[in-house]
Amino acid sequence: MTSQTQILQKEPAPPITALTAASHNGTLRIMIKPSKSKSKSGKSAADAAASVQAAPPISSALSLVANPHGSAFPRATGCKLNLDWFESIQVNATAAETRAATLTTRRTVKKEYQAAWLVRALQCVDLTTLAGDDTPGRVHRLAAKARRPLREDIVAALGLAETPPKVGAVCVYPTMVGPAVRALQGSGIPVASVATGFPTGLTPLPQRLAEIKYAVDMGAGEIDIVINRAHVFSQDWSALYDETCAMREACGAAHMKAILATGDLKTLRNVYKASMVAMMGGADFIKTSTGKEDVNATLPVSLIMLRALRDFGDYTGQMIGFKPAGGLRTAKDALNWLILMKEELGLRWMQPDLFRIGASTMLSDIERQLEHYVTGRYAATTHHALA
Repeated sequence: MTSQTQILQKEPAPPITALTAASHNGTLRIMIKPSKSKSKSGKSAADAAASVQAAPPISSALSLVANPHGSAFPRATGCKLNLDWFESIQVNATAAETRAATLTTRRTVKKEYQAAWLVRALQCVDLTTLAGDDTPGRVHRLAAKARRPLREDIVAALGLAETPPKVGAVCVYPTMVGPAVRALQGSGIPVASVATGFPTGLTPLPQRLAEIKYAVDMGAGEIDIVINRAHVFSQDWSALYDETCAMREACGAAHMKAILATGDLKTLRNVYKASMVAMMGGADFIKTSTGKEDVNATLPVSLIMLRALRDFGDYTGQMIGFKPAGGLRTAKDALNWLILMKEELGLRWMQPDLFRIGASTMLSDIERQLEHYVTGRYAATTHHALA
């Protein structure tokens, strides 16, 4: 391993625009309630809507971002702490920022392929509520949205009525795990719980481990732990590794996502090193942020974490997931991060078992964009729920 993270790709990834090679047959008529309102051209809203070409179903386009290698893979086990893998690493921050900035301007998807990517983003969302005024009632409403994130008419128009999409997970505080599990019973949607003194991670270790065990006992299938940033600042990698291993053990069968709080880590070198130690300690996912920092998920930081994830996979053969969180609010954000995953790691890391998006308001914008694809019109912002 060289002493510098290589920012330019060793092998160019297949261009995303190649996805447009597929063809589709047939169209879908959309029933629209007639209206007497007139447009500027003098046509009624119903006449204007009828002139919009019906959107083709996206099932074929969605198959292009399906996992080509099957879903099963061995769970990550971590490994012994090995400082040689990361201690002398150097990161070219300018190159990382340039790479991240150009990815989203040189790569894009359009029409039914964009709709398919938005459905895939929806399936990767960890629908989240982490507010101080959370209640079982709010969690129940969130679970209902998780079960049916899109209106039935949009699902039918997309050609997905037989397999309607659902979100990747619902993420809540430990005390809300019980209500979430009951509300999601039979849906197949896992409940994720933050733990370990979220968002600071500064409670004593025994309390952090007890919080993990409480959430698991209540039924959480995924645990989002927070690392102690002080260990990163002091470069005390042994302490960070030991704590991460203890947390992984406390999680048991529940998958563990390690939140690095990258906005607090100050440098991309720290981000790379903390990522490596978290994976050595047994993290199933590495996650950017709690959403409570001043700076949350950014593309350059995500790029460095993906390079660390890729390097760790080269060393150990283990597959680790990635979750950006905090500040992702729009469908465009979702597409940007999917492009990053596709270009850096390929289709396998565009699946919900290896990629999640921590978000609460993004889902509404994805639904709005999909409605535009189906109808040719944007709904008013008041037409969809805020979260």
